[in-house]
Amino acid sequence: MIDALLLFLQAAPATAAGPLPSDPVPADWRPIPDDELMVMTLADGRVVTIRLAGPQAPQHVANVRALARAHWWDGLTVYRVQENWVVQWGDQSERKPLADGVVKVPAAEYDLAAGFHPAQRLARADAYSAASGITADGWAVAGDGAGAGWLTHCYASVGVARDAAPDTGSGTELFAPLGGSARRLDRNYTIVGRVIDGMGTLAALPRSAAPMGMYATAAERIPIATVRLASDLPAASRPHWQYRSADNPRFAAMIALREHPGGMVALGGVDVCDVPLAVRRAE
Repeated sequence: MIDALLLFLQAAPATAAGPLPSDPVPADWRPIPDDELMVMTLADGRVVTIRLAGPQAPQHVANVRALARAHWWDGLTVYRVQENWVVQWGDQSERKPLADGVVKVPAAEYDLAAGFHPAQRLARADAYSAASGITADGWAVAGDGAGAGWLTHCYASVGVARDAAPDTGSGTELFAPLGGSARRLDRNYTIVGRVIDGMGTLAALPRSAAPMGMYATAAERIPIATVRLASDLPAASRPHWQYRSADNPRFAAMIALREHPGGMVALGGVDVCDVPLAVRRAE
């Protein structure tokens, strides 16, 4: 089946005659709800947009929404940038009182309540899971082969920093992996979203040589001007984004091309973090 698909794909290059069968069609693009978009604006005007994983981590995302609505992050900083590890933001002092309605220690949401049900399952397992794939609504997930599933710590995913267990983190301190080594955090830290725009800004911030990548002085920290839910912005200024859905043969064809790239040495597999989760601004 895969060999036949590959022959078909290789015989149908993108030309004026039409798109590749792995290209999305208009119906594959679906809107991201306004309350699943969180906009962080740095003091210098640069913007980072995060898609929140509300259905996957409802309690932690409820905290994140409450913090955004309380303007809790306004005036705080990006205070940690560790090479090939994470960029982290929030209150480095950990002394700022929580906003009203924020649960200090929500229940662990490391595993998905619905289990492992990807729309597209990858051909090979990896070092961190028995299986992995992409959900219909565009999230990278992994599973243990016995039904449990979880979101994966890929580049640009947004996780919740925490203290020692059983503390799961309230959502006040957030981080995003900068490299490909963060999968060992899977099932140990809650993922509440993914940076869909502006990750280049975060990834380009100066690295700190101090322990754990913490900026050594206040002057090094990157000030945050505001953090808002798109649903709380004036209608005329709200950003609108769409994600590429994975529950269709075009997405499957795109994965097959990555698992079996023509003209390259490959073993018939691809890491779940290497599958592009495309988004675009809505027209």
